[in-house]
Amino acid sequence: MQPRNMSMSGVVDLAAVKAAQEAKAKAEQARAEAARQGGGAAGAAVSPASLVIDVDEAGFESEVLQRSTEVPVVIDFWAEWCEPCKQLGPLLERLAQEYNGRFLLAKIDVDANQMLMQQFGVQGIPAVFAVVAGQALPLFQGAAPEAQIRQTLDQLIQVGEERFGLTGLVVDADASGQQAPAPAEVPAGPYDALLEAAVQALDAGDLGGAVQAYKNVLSDDPANTEAKLGLAQAELLQRVQGLDPQAVRKDAADNPADVRAQIAAADLDLVGGHVEDAFGRLIDTVRRTAGDDRDAARVRLLELFEVVGGDDPRVTSARTALARVLF
Repeated sequence: MQPRNMSMSGVVDLAAVKAAQEAKAKAEQARAEAARQGGGAAGAAVSPASLVIDVDEAGFESEVLQRSTEVPVVIDFWAEWCEPCKQLGPLLERLAQEYNGRFLLAKIDVDANQMLMQQFGVQGIPAVFAVVAGQALPLFQGAAPEAQIRQTLDQLIQVGEERFGLTGLVVDADASGQQAPAPAEVPAGPYDALLEAAVQALDAGDLGGAVQAYKNVLSDDPANTEAKLGLAQAELLQRVQGLDPQAVRKDAADNPADVRAQIAAADLDLVGGHVEDAFGRLIDTVRRTAGDDRDAARVRLLELFEVVGGDDPRVTSARTALARVLF
């Protein structure tokens, strides 16, 4: 059987999240920091053996959907009687170990999990899918050359980093007998003056000046957390500047199917401190819409996550809710 659907172009061509390169740099920086702290930034370190897991219908939400908000999950649909599966399965398991936490391999026995097979529309096995931030993506069906599989995995990981800031899993190097990789160097630079200039611009109401000042920092240090947060906040304030809150909220209430109206209202919700309302509004909008409208609401939600900060428990809860809606 020849492999099909090896290309990830359909994912890459979706509307990109703002500052994709910065998100990728942030993912790398967070991963390096987590490695230095024994996994503190991204959860406890995992053993190499836990990079390959058997999943059934009962554990799908916790082991695939929820895990996909921190690492791309590759799903291998297989069966004991399938001869090509016996070739592809060990290859994917070896690559999961080699990629060292950049993706998680979930193996699903189709004979024991017919409902999952139907939900993914699997028509033949082996079939390989991925779930990234709750979004299911077909990768390929049938046996495939290792070089093509590697290329697909590399594209998948890039999408996870650039679009969703997924940092992957920190693997316990002691358990594998390997030395931990050298941490990424943190770009150094005298950014205090630029950051102070941005704060002063915000205080003076010069939102354009603040945005530019933060961008100046990020042009040299894309992983600068303070500048990333400041830029997201300044751009949010810039978007709501001049809006009539009553008119925006009335428009959103009168036109629940108008995605632009819901996005504008969500911005106002967040500025007003109603974080859960903002997240809930956009998650509901994603649930009700499709195509470009759905993607616009999802991208704005990811941008608002940046404003609040990835460590906030409200963001964690909203990411899980978004994953359920997307799937």
